[in-house]
Amino acid sequence: MDSLLFTPIELRGIRLKNRIVLSPMLTYSCVDGNLSDWHLVHLGKYAAGGTGLVFMESTKVDPRGCTTPADPGLWDDRFIAPMRRITAFIKQFGAVPGIQLSHSGRKSRHARPWEGRGPLDIVPDLPGGGPWELVAPSAVPHEPDHPVPSALTREGIRELVQAWGKAAVRADKAGFEVVEIHAAHGYLIHQFLSPAANRREDEYGGSLENRMRFAVEVATETRRCWPEHKPLFMRISAIDSAGWEIEHSVELAKRLKAVGVDVVDCSSGGLADMNHVAGTSGATGYGYGYQVPHAERIRREADVMTMAVGHIVHADQAEAILRDGRADLVAIGREMLHNPNWPIDAAQKLGVKPGFDQIPSAYGYWLEKRARARVAVQPSTWRAGIDAPGERRPSR
Repeated sequence: MDSLLFTPIELRGIRLKNRIVLSPMLTYSCVDGNLSDWHLVHLGKYAAGGTGLVFMESTKVDPRGCTTPADPGLWDDRFIAPMRRITAFIKQFGAVPGIQLSHSGRKSRHARPWEGRGPLDIVPDLPGGGPWELVAPSAVPHEPDHPVPSALTREGIRELVQAWGKAAVRADKAGFEVVEIHAAHGYLIHQFLSPAANRREDEYGGSLENRMRFAVEVATETRRCWPEHKPLFMRISAIDSAGWEIEHSVELAKRLKAVGVDVVDCSSGGLADMNHVAGTSGATGYGYGYQVPHAERIRREADVMTMAVGHIVHADQAEAILRDGRADLVAIGREMLHNPNWPIDAAQKLGVKPGFDQIPSAYGYWLEKRARARVAVQPSTWRAGIDAPGERRPSR
């Protein structure tokens, strides 16, 4: 069959071989901001598994903006060389390497999720050294029992805008072909957008126009510093149940498109520990594709390309999102952790032929040979076991 999921797409001067994107997923596995062999193996396996665009996790433009002491960094040139090794490996298998650039603002200086997630009891030095100050639009903590951040000065805001641009230059030198600005999930840019977190009375606070100013300035500066032929994404929380609604995201998306953002990545929630919210304002829950309505509406009303994310699990589900015009790309996250070869699996289920040309020949040759064998073999991802027909029950 002709599959839109496996149809290449051109974004500026970059061609993705399919519409499948590895969503940026935090692994908190760095030391002083430095990548290691872990990141080569972690990201490389998705490229070898057939993913079109492989995103490096949230990478910080400023050491103060690290969520944990184990975040990756791009605030210094010393990070470039280790990243080149990873981007070269990703490209070797026909995938495109991308990187998400971020600052956590008042959500910085936390423990890793599996170590409690909350603010660190003992404040360490910054990754790389020096005192670790929390900064935000206003002196408003993330939660009432969290530390109070320092409100950024106008000069501090200008420096951070420039930090995104400098990080984009380094990302280009490191071999990345796509940059995504992280403006979602309660991190610094989202904090500026939010009337709950942003209590400023200057040109960066108050009205919707003013609260969008920092996001637009970051996008403008990043676009200025990022090569013209390379696409720029921005991830937003389309709604957050704390005062930011889908109508605001549509207006923001229009402004982002005007300054050169090519794709709006549509997530939700995160401003407070209530975390994510569902597909329509005021609703809650985590059904399949629960954030897709955001991508659909922003795509339609802002006339900008969008990427859908959030419980996109099955091949036919992803294909339908694209075919119905609800988004231009689909980002797969935790399902890829479960099955790093999700694109191979999806191609077979959708009847894409040849089904194994998306992956290295060292894999594809043997899988195609098995597929042509006289004795039919159904992959393990399709059933619970040899003698267990039908779908298996989810584990609890």
